[in-house]
Amino acid sequence: MDEETLERVRDVVAAIPPGQTLSYGEVAGRAGIRSARLVGRILSEDGHDLPWHRVLRANGTSAPHIAQEQAARLRAEGVLMVDGRLPPEHRRTPSRRRGATGEGRPRSAPETTDPGV
Repeated sequence: MDEETLERVRDVVAAIPPGQTLSYGEVAGRAGIRSARLVGRILSEDGHDLPWHRVLRANGTSAPHIAQEQAARLRAEGVLMVDGRLPPEHRRTPSRRRGATGEGRPRSAPETTDPGV
């Protein structure tokens, strides 16, 4: 990865205000890169001096190895996790997870059992 990409990601994370969060994908988008995983890598290797705890997975969860510390840091800023997850109403982008309500499911043609169709 080049230095310019690293600095763009660092700048986006540094600009997240206390009490707010972004997903790795949102950080990637704002930094002009495609990879949410690259954001995670940058934060793990060069994010110790950044508010890394304000970056969560798209579904509002933390990576398991940082979950307790991340939740504690967010709680200190007034952000409360519920059952290890940031509640959907506090996320900027809706979850793409398929749920019982059908939210997030792609639209498709109705199923038919008529073999002639």
